[in-house]
Amino acid sequence: MTKDIATPVRTREILEKYGFSFKKSLGQNFLIDPNILKKIVSYADLTEESGAIEIGPGIGALTEQLAKSCKKVVAFEIDQRLLPILEDTLQEYPQVTILHQDILEADISTVMKKHFIEQKDVMVVANLPYYVTTPILMKLLHDQIPVRGFVVMMQKEVADRLAAEPGTKEYGSLSIAIQYYTVPEKVMIVPKSVFMPQPNVDSAVVRLTRREQPPVRVTDEEFFFTVTRTSFAQRRKTLLNNLTNGLPDGKIKKDEILAALDSVDIDPQRRGETLSIDEFANLANALHPIFK
Repeated sequence: MTKDIATPVRTREILEKYGFSFKKSLGQNFLIDPNILKKIVSYADLTEESGAIEIGPGIGALTEQLAKSCKKVVAFEIDQRLLPILEDTLQEYPQVTILHQDILEADISTVMKKHFIEQKDVMVVANLPYYVTTPILMKLLHDQIPVRGFVVMMQKEVADRLAAEPGTKEYGSLSIAIQYYTVPEKVMIVPKSVFMPQPNVDSAVVRLTRREQPPVRVTDEEFFFTVTRTSFAQRRKTLLNNLTNGLPDGKIKKDEILAALDSVDIDPQRRGETLSIDEFANLANALHPIFK
């Protein structure tokens, strides 16, 4: 067996062999600690019958550990320069398929139907590029792809926002969206020293377990998310201020917004960060007939 891809020595050898240079614009930071990668994979609870989706495999360090733990791995890589490297580093693992696609444009459900024919249990396991962490997570959740959950590494600051509670400075519309679809847990902090090149901040691994049902009932999901985003548009402003400025014709409908807030017993002078997901659901349901 060859040495793990993720050792500092082997990583350097691979990069030198192919004359690879990191692209800052693609948020490329490769992990160079096999033990951390094994730990990340262990949080996904994969079996020999499972499948895994990876985003941004780089030179294949995490892909290799996934291939050792499950039956099928499909990885999306946007950087064409990495395709010949991955073909080389992962040649021992026929169960790995690399797709040269941007995950944000991919039809993931179709990809899953094609590649995970036998796998009923599929997890997303990835070291997400920092600059597109939120759009990737929101796409995966909105597309309702049939996976058990996600074990994903991201900037620690973003990880803190996913599991944030009302009333904290980290709590925002992203917290609500994530908690609507999943149960988030921060399972591990990863120091910046185990990456090449070293980023400026520490990372965290978050496990997101899909909920069978959202924790609240909403009349219109899209409108619910519009209301939450609008409520946090300017954090220092009151709920009433954000809603009248952010919703279509909000200023004209100010009295109706006030009546809706009153009907669900929410003080218009409160700020978005103080509302629980239940209160946001009640508020969106009360506003829905006014704006739809």
